[in-house]
Amino acid sequence: MTAMGFFGCALLAFGPPLAMFTFTVSAEPIRIIILIASAFFWLISLLLSSILWYAVVPLQNYLAFGLVFSVLFQEIFRYQLYWVLRKAERGLEKVTTAHVADSRHIFAYVCGLGFGLMSGAFALVNVLADAVGPGTMGLEKGTEYFFIMSAATTLCFILLHTFWGIIFFSALDHKNWLQVSWVVGSHLFVSSMTLLNRYGNYLPSLFSAYVVLVITIGMAFNVAGGRLQNLKSCFFRK
Repeated sequence: MTAMGFFGCALLAFGPPLAMFTFTVSAEPIRIIILIASAFFWLISLLLSSILWYAVVPLQNYLAFGLVFSVLFQEIFRYQLYWVLRKAERGLEKVTTAHVADSRHIFAYVCGLGFGLMSGAFALVNVLADAVGPGTMGLEKGTEYFFIMSAATTLCFILLHTFWGIIFFSALDHKNWLQVSWVVGSHLFVSSMTLLNRYGNYLPSLFSAYVVLVITIGMAFNVAGGRLQNLKSCFFRK
């Protein structure tokens, strides 16, 4: 039973992102390199968040303190990744099969996916280790929905990071500070809502996260030049 829970939660959280990686990233080595580089940038943000957490001893008992600075560090390093990518994009465009007009959105998508996968891996690895057993939650303490809710939240954050990357990079290109504010603000909002999970209030945090995800997907689709007709053609064969 614990093995079924482990594989169910793992596939729920990482199945769609790994499918995205397989069909959109793995075909080109340069995209894999960019994804690994973006994951490394996220790791640096985590390192700085951890250093700050251990340095400010009086605030270690306040989870919100670490959460806010973790989000800010992630967004700072998202900008650093944008800056590095823009400096190297002339060389990158020569080794990608995409058109020059589309390469910026593709690279932003890959960077966001790298951020999301690394974030999801660190968020869920300990939960999956506990899901293996030898026991499960829900008999005397905790809730049996903890694992499935954690997996659903992890999936949401991976997808959010992916589409936040597209919006953030495009917003910086066009100096659209409203969209930059949306990325940073929605990241803070969704992350702060997860603080409710410690009280067992999974539904409000999960619902708000997926509402933000739907809005973010629509914004990313728009800034990437998506058209409704193109979306329909994905589902209907001519």
